[in-house]
Amino acid sequence: MTERDVYKMTQRDAVIDGFLADHGWKGAKRARLPADASFRRYERLSLGGRNAMLMDAPPPRENVDAFVAVARHLKSLGFSAPDIFAKDKSNGFLIIEDLGDETFTQLLASSKDAAETELYQLGVDVLIALHGIEPARVMPPGIEEYDAGKLLGEALLLVDWTWPAVFGDDAAPASDAVRDAYRDAWLAVFAGLDGQPPTLVLRDYHVDNLMIVNGRHGIARCGLLDFQDAVRGPGAYDLMSLLEDARRDVGDDLKAAMMERYLNAFPAIERPGFEAAFAILAAQRHAKVIGIFTRLSRRDAKPDYLAHLPRVWRLLENALADPALAPVAAWFDAHFPPDKRGLSA
Repeated sequence: MTERDVYKMTQRDAVIDGFLADHGWKGAKRARLPADASFRRYERLSLGGRNAMLMDAPPPRENVDAFVAVARHLKSLGFSAPDIFAKDKSNGFLIIEDLGDETFTQLLASSKDAAETELYQLGVDVLIALHGIEPARVMPPGIEEYDAGKLLGEALLLVDWTWPAVFGDDAAPASDAVRDAYRDAWLAVFAGLDGQPPTLVLRDYHVDNLMIVNGRHGIARCGLLDFQDAVRGPGAYDLMSLLEDARRDVGDDLKAAMMERYLNAFPAIERPGFEAAFAILAAQRHAKVIGIFTRLSRRDAKPDYLAHLPRVWRLLENALADPALAPVAAWFDAHFPPDKRGLSA
């Protein structure tokens, strides 16, 4: 970290102190939580027996308005998103409800199989409840469409970041021909999502962002985090995000049971189409995540995420085996040989 970076952080800390003082948290004890993959950081605030969370989300890379809008909408629908206590949009600060420490990730690290099943059932039941709400009511105002253009832009992260890391250096990006072939393959595949009923897609729905909220029951027992990038899209996406986790292995039996739990709740769903959509969205997400983890290492000096690359490549290859992914699978066979997959950037 440069001297200039330290100075900027010191300046920002002074602004945070003023924000906290303005909203009744002057002198609060502040405990920083571990960093995540975004530019946001969180601190637990404690003062006079009260607890809350400070979200520091520096603009323009982060937008607290999106978090606030989706949080309030989810709460209006009966889900346990955090209450918003104070906001400073221009500086990117929020004071939000502290939902506790019991993330699914932490609980799973110390649990047995029965607890694992119970937690995943709760995660699936939240999606069943969310996707059971009619589209006109479940969508917050101004929500973006998770259309082919947006899906493609994310999938291109693999070519933009992982390709040069594996095949050369940052000065040797994929050729226009390679990039165009990749783009065309994905656009052909995304046509298979047509006809999937739209719902609210939280977009980063996995065990790191789910938690148990003590004293609540039913779906409200599941606290929701990291939903500010929510979009309007296929319901298979969040189910896939939960069951094909980039950071955690989910057993085949558990995955199959949770798929059945979800599909049994929606008997009108046409299963082959849903399963094809699940595979398409899985491949797209895994390609995106491979690109993001590479970028985190090379641009943001966060190399720890590279440890997950072998798992994410395995998940991508499993998805590519689905016939719905034939054009994309052909691109990988032609341009990204198996011995280059899973390599650290």
